[in-house]
Amino acid sequence: MAAYKPVVVQACPRLGERVTQDTVYWRGYKTPVQIKEFGAVTKIDFSPVLPYNYAVTASSRVGGFTEVFMLSFFSWYHASELNVFLPCQIHIYGRYSQEPIKTFSRFRDAAYCATYRDDGNLLVAGSEEGSIRLFDISGKAPLRQFDGHTKAVHVVGFLSDKYRIFSGGDDYSSNLWDIPSATEIVSYSEHTDYVRCGCASKVNADVFVTGSYDHTVKLFDARTKSSVMTIEHGQPVESVLLFPSGGLLVSAGGRYVKVWDVLKGGQLLVSLKNHHKTVTCLCLNSSGQRLLSGSLDRHVKIYSTTSYKVVHSFNYATSILSLALSPEDETIVVGMTNGVLNIKHRKPDERKEKSGKKRQPAYRTHVKGRTYMPKQEDFCVSKPVKRVLRKYDKLLKSFQSSKALDAVLEPPIRLYTPEVTVAVMQELHRRGTLRSALAGRDEKQINLLLTFVARRVIEPRFTPVLVTVADMITDIYQPVVGQSAIVDRQFVRLHEAIGKEIDYQEELLEVLGMMDTLFATFTNKTATYLEENKSNGLAGTIETNIDD
Repeated sequence: MAAYKPVVVQACPRLGERVTQDTVYWRGYKTPVQIKEFGAVTKIDFSPVLPYNYAVTASSRVGGFTEVFMLSFFSWYHASELNVFLPCQIHIYGRYSQEPIKTFSRFRDAAYCATYRDDGNLLVAGSEEGSIRLFDISGKAPLRQFDGHTKAVHVVGFLSDKYRIFSGGDDYSSNLWDIPSATEIVSYSEHTDYVRCGCASKVNADVFVTGSYDHTVKLFDARTKSSVMTIEHGQPVESVLLFPSGGLLVSAGGRYVKVWDVLKGGQLLVSLKNHHKTVTCLCLNSSGQRLLSGSLDRHVKIYSTTSYKVVHSFNYATSILSLALSPEDETIVVGMTNGVLNIKHRKPDERKEKSGKKRQPAYRTHVKGRTYMPKQEDFCVSKPVKRVLRKYDKLLKSFQSSKALDAVLEPPIRLYTPEVTVAVMQELHRRGTLRSALAGRDEKQINLLLTFVARRVIEPRFTPVLVTVADMITDIYQPVVGQSAIVDRQFVRLHEAIGKEIDYQEELLEVLGMMDTLFATFTNKTATYLEENKSNGLAGTIETNIDD
C-alpha cells in the first residue's frame, strides 16, 4: 500500500509582508530582559571599551509627607522642606547583569545624561541643581565639579580630545569646560529655550552640536566666540547625532527625523516622518549603515542610511525616552517612561571564531570513527525522518472527509491560514468526496461554510476552488432556503459578493476593450505616418524614438 502524501498547501504570502535580510537580522534579538528603575530612563550610554558596560540615568523626585517611610531605603532627605527624593543615582550595568554592578549617588537632585569618555575611564553627568560632576569609573566620589549653569543641565559630553567637556542647560546656554583646571573656557548664549540634546564630532576635537526647544540646532567651534552654523529643524529638538565621518547631522523632534549635510552649509537631505508621536532618541549601529529612532509612539524604527527607508521596526509596551546599541551590536537597550529598562541580546556570529583555535571534531566522530573526519566524496546514509501529519491529514488518510473539512474550518486555520482550508477543499474535490463532505450539515455549520466562501470567493487565488464549492452548496441546500433566516442571510451575502465581482470584471473588460482600440488606432496611425515619411529619410529616426 502506497504511503499517504499530505495535502500540498500552496504558499500564499500575505500582502505587505516581506521577509528581508534586515528582518531576519533584527528578529535575531531574543526575548528581552526587563529591569525596573526608580524613574523614567532618560539616557543610556555604552562604554566604548570591553566589557561594554552601560550607564543608565533614571531619577525623579517625590515631595510630601506620604513618602517619609522611604527614608530607610533612600539616603537623601531635605529636612527644611520635608521633601523626600527618589535616588538621584546613576547605575552601571554589565551587559548580562540584571543588577547594577556600580552606582554613583553623589547628587542632591535628579541626575541627567551620564556619558562615558572614549577610553571608558571617566563618566560625566549633569544635574537638576545646575552642576556637572566628573567621576572615575573605578571610584565613587566625583573627581571634578563644574559650576556655572544657573538651571538644570540636561546635556553633557566629552569632546574628542578627552580633556574638555561641553554642556547645555535650561538657562539656554551652551558651555565648554576644561577638565584639568575645572574651569569654564567659553559660554555661548545663543539659544532662546531649553538646551536638551547635544553631541561632539569624532573628527574635529573643537566641534560640538546642541539642539534646543527653540527649534534650532547649532554647531559650535571652540575656537570661535559664536556658533558657526544654525539649522532650523522646525520643531523642539529632542536628539541630535553626527555620523562618524562628521559630514552628516541627524536631528529629531516632533514627528520628524531630518538628515542634514554639514559640509554644504546645513542643506536638508531627507525628512523622515515614520512616527506618529514625538521622536525622543537616536542612535547608529557600529557600521553606520543603520539609523535607529525611538518615539513616544512606543516604536523603534530602523532605517537604511543609504535609502532612508524603514527596514524594520520594534514595538514596546510604553513610550520610549532613550535607546542605545552596544559597540558590537550584540545588545540593544531601550529606556521607557515607566522606568522599565528593556534589554535584548543577539547571539554572536558563530563565524567570528578565533583564528588561532582549530575546530575540534564532534564527540561522536571520535567515538565511532576515532580520528576520522568525513570527506567530500563520502556517501552519507541518513535515516528517513518520520513525518508528523496534521489533524486534517490524519482524517483524510482515514477517509473521514466531513471531519477533515470541519478541522480546517476551525477559527485559527480559517481566519489566519485560509489557504489550508481551500487546499483541503480542493483535495476533497479531486477525490470526488467534496459533495458528501458538504452535505448533511446543520444551520450553524452551513452558516460557517457560507461565511467563509462569501468572504474569500473574491480573492483571485481562491476563486477557482470556491466558485465550485459555492455551486455545490447552493445545489445541495436549495430545498431548505426559506427555513432559516441565518442561512438565507448568508446566501444573500454570497449572491451580493459574486454579483459585485461580476460587475468589476465587466468594467475591467470594457476598459480593456477601450485600451485595445486606442492601441490599435495608435499603431495604425504610426504605420501610416512612417509610410508617408519613408521617402524623406525620417522613418529610421522616428522608429528609433518610438522604441526608446
